[in-house]
Amino acid sequence: MMELDYANMIEAGVHFGHQKKRWNPKFKAYLYKHLHGISIIDLEHTRACLEMAAKFLTECVKKGAHILFVGTKQQAQEIVREVAQAVEMPFCANRWLGGCLTNFETIKTSLAKYQRFLQMEESGELNKLPKKEGAVIRREMVRMQRSFEGIRNLTHRPDILVIVDARHETIAIREARRLKIPVVCIVDTNSDPTYVNFPIPANDDSAKSIRLILEYLKEAVAQGIELRKLERMSRKDIPVNVTTHTKPLDKKDASKAT
Repeated sequence: MMELDYANMIEAGVHFGHQKKRWNPKFKAYLYKHLHGISIIDLEHTRACLEMAAKFLTECVKKGAHILFVGTKQQAQEIVREVAQAVEMPFCANRWLGGCLTNFETIKTSLAKYQRFLQMEESGELNKLPKKEGAVIRREMVRMQRSFEGIRNLTHRPDILVIVDARHETIAIREARRLKIPVVCIVDTNSDPTYVNFPIPANDDSAKSIRLILEYLKEAVAQGIELRKLERMSRKDIPVNVTTHTKPLDKKDASKAT
């Protein structure tokens, strides 16, 4: 795991919150002070919360959990893509699809349709369709690509959400809370940290701040994946049926045993 250095956190602007007039009183536990009209985040709390969230992700991924990374604001989009793809996890970077969690069966139907269109394009079947029909499908594919970019291979609801900006992704958090899906979230001074399971008090507008935090969480997920692989390998070394490795009792020994 990368070391959480306060100097790097300050350089990335993790401690900068919003203007004092925009701060949420429920954020008080994570506030250092208000300075020149700006709310300053206590980095000791940021570090502690980040370590706690990372430990949680490692343990869950070790047990096979799937994580959905969500960050649709401009500063977060590319970072979310990079981090999620690095650990082969699904992501949502363009826009949150309403009902992505609560109405997942409908989303699955749309995903299956998109996969069918992709197969048609790959096999050349799409080119054989009438020009007008093919154009309609291609336009729909462009729309689907934007909506399903990071979740096209999602077959079931994610086990955990990692979110950038609690206020910006309110709908995603609301759906997760309804289904009791744990949420790890970067929470700025204008948000309510009690609304998510694992709040990480930090600047959610700075790309450097977002990258620093998501890179740390990425390493935690990668560690969980490695631990899961090691556990699977160790299980393979254990004989499936131990009884096949024992010597059968002869008649005398069997009578003594009874």
